[in-house]
Amino acid sequence: MSNATQAIIFGGAGFIGTHLATSLVASQKYTRVISVDIAPPRATVAGVEYLQHDVREAINSGISDGSPADIFNLAAIHVTPGHPDGDYYYTNVLGAVNVCRFANTIGCRNIVFTSSISIYGPSEAALDEDAIPAPVSAYGRSKLAAEKIHLLWQSEAAGRKLTIVRPAVIYGLHERGNFTRLSRMMERNAFVYPGRKDTIKSCGYVKDLVSSMMHMSNRNEGVSIYNFSFGHRYTISEICAAFSRVAAYKMPRLTIPIWFMNLAALPFEVLQSAGVKTGINRDRVRKLWFSTNILPKRLVTSGFRFAYDLESSLHEWKRESALKDFD
Repeated sequence: MSNATQAIIFGGAGFIGTHLATSLVASQKYTRVISVDIAPPRATVAGVEYLQHDVREAINSGISDGSPADIFNLAAIHVTPGHPDGDYYYTNVLGAVNVCRFANTIGCRNIVFTSSISIYGPSEAALDEDAIPAPVSAYGRSKLAAEKIHLLWQSEAAGRKLTIVRPAVIYGLHERGNFTRLSRMMERNAFVYPGRKDTIKSCGYVKDLVSSMMHMSNRNEGVSIYNFSFGHRYTISEICAAFSRVAAYKMPRLTIPIWFMNLAALPFEVLQSAGVKTGINRDRVRKLWFSTNILPKRLVTSGFRFAYDLESSLHEWKRESALKDFD
C-alpha cells in the first residue's frame, strides 16, 4: 500500500471498521493502528488504540505520531431512512472536509474512502462504475459530495493516492443491519416478500470487502474508484434460501402486494410524526421493493478473487456468532 507505519481509521469503531482494524493488526504492517470514532467500539480489537472524536469537529493533528500514515475514512451517518436530510450532509460532507484537512496537516499521501452504491440510486438494470450517478436520497447525495471532496484532496499534490470503494449491502459478524434483521424475521417465520421475490439485492461479505480495499489500494497509483459486491447479483429469494440452508429456517412463502404494504405503513408514519419511533414507513417499504443491481466490474478486472460466496460466508458468520445464529 505505502511505506506508512501507522493506520488511522475514522469510523473504526463500527461494523466494517472493526473488521478492517482486525485485518490491519493481523497484517503486522503498522506499528500503530488507531480508531477514531464518536461511538464506543462494537467489539474491541487487541492492538488498536481507540480515540473518541466527532469528525464534524476539527481533528487534532496530535492523533498522528508524525510518521507516515495511511488514512481509512469510514465515518458516516448511513442508516437510511432514519435521520433528517441535513444530518447526512452535516456528518458525511463536513466529516470528509475535516478528514482531508487532517490528511493535509500530517502529510498523508494515501486515503481509502468508503462511499456507497447509493450514489447510483435504485435500478433494475445492472450498473457498473461507468454508470452516471443519480442518487435519490440525502445519504446518496452526501456520499457523492464526499467523494468529490476526497478527489479534490488527491488532486492538490503529486504522489497522492485515493481509493474509493462503493459497497453494496455488507453483512457479517457485528453487522446489526439488513441481514441481521432478515435472519431474525426468518427465525420467527415472520418474513414476507415485499411485492415480489425477484428483487435484486447486491451484497457482499465484510471480510471480502476489507480484502478488496487492501487489494485495490496496493495496485492504485493515483485514483481508483470501484464497486464492491459479489459478482452474482443475488435476489431476495436466493438470499432467503441461503439463510434457510445454513440455519434451517423455513422459506418465506407469502408475497404481499406493495400497495398493501404502503397502506399498512401509514399508521406507523402517523405514530412517527407524534414522536413514537417505529422504523416503519413507506420509504423503507420502497427500499425493500426496488432492486440494487450493481456490478463490481473494476474489481473483477483487477484480478481480485473472492474468498467467499453467499452461503459459505453465512456459514462462517453463524460459526463465529455466540449469542444467536447471526450476531
